[in-house]
Amino acid sequence: MTANPSLSLISALRATASNLQSGAPYQWGHMGSCNCGNLAQVLTNYTRAEIHAFALVSREGDWSEQTAEYCAASNLPMDKIIDILISKGLTPQDLKNLEYLSDENVLKHPSIRNNSLNHNNRSDVILYLLAWAELIEEEFLVEAFV
Repeated sequence: MTANPSLSLISALRATASNLQSGAPYQWGHMGSCNCGNLAQVLTNYTRAEIHAFALVSREGDWSEQTAEYCAASNLPMDKIIDILISKGLTPQDLKNLEYLSDENVLKHPSIRNNSLNHNNRSDVILYLLAWAELIEEEFLVEAFV
């Protein structure tokens, strides 16, 4: 697991899943309404429109490409968003994995095992977020009692 386990991160993952379950705008090709964009809304309090606009003035590419070129010293608006997400316990790799629903540990979760997840399917994103939150919570509890 790469994310730094915390109650606030667990809560944010579950809140993002809940928002998506409740009909929050979802569009994988929109930087503010995709997998990472929906989580970023919860963790940063920026709107989907603001996040998308920041991405357009920063550099080309989806979240995976944006995080690959991330530079904390750049002062690009998208890098500032990524800075906030990192400060909340995520890594650039976590964001890449979320965008494509590709973290091997999350994919091994009992709720996902034997399910083929599609990275641009709302219900698959919800399933992934909830499984990831549960894994981080388990890690958090282990660390709390060590």
